[in-house]
Amino acid sequence: MPSHFHWIVETDPNRGTISDIMRDLKKFSARDLMDALKNDGKDKLLKLFESSANKYKTQKRKFWMHRFDDKVIRDDAMLITILDYIHYNPVKEGLVMNPEDYRYSSARNYILNDHSKLIVKTEW
Repeated sequence: MPSHFHWIVETDPNRGTISDIMRDLKKFSARDLMDALKNDGKDKLLKLFESSANKYKTQKRKFWMHRFDDKVIRDDAMLITILDYIHYNPVKEGLVMNPEDYRYSSARNYILNDHSKLIVKTEW
């Protein structure tokens, strides 16, 4: 999705929490994205992210929202419901006609057995 992403993550309490994972994902991806914008001369976008950080004393730029939403998947039925929601999100938004048409959707992994863009554990 152009403005957000959904994913299903299996956590291991011995290695960290979902909050730890999201903190690190946001930190390192934002740094990489900001460096890429800087290298590509996208100063206008960099200024936008800098102005977004004005209310945060410890940040120079703000790329990600401050929070994230999470749900604990309790059974196979809930997993299928959430997976369907994720797969049909680009269809609902009018970006594609079919879930598997969206380039960065795991629907491609499940439906087309296409693992060229995303590495997805499809056996559960």
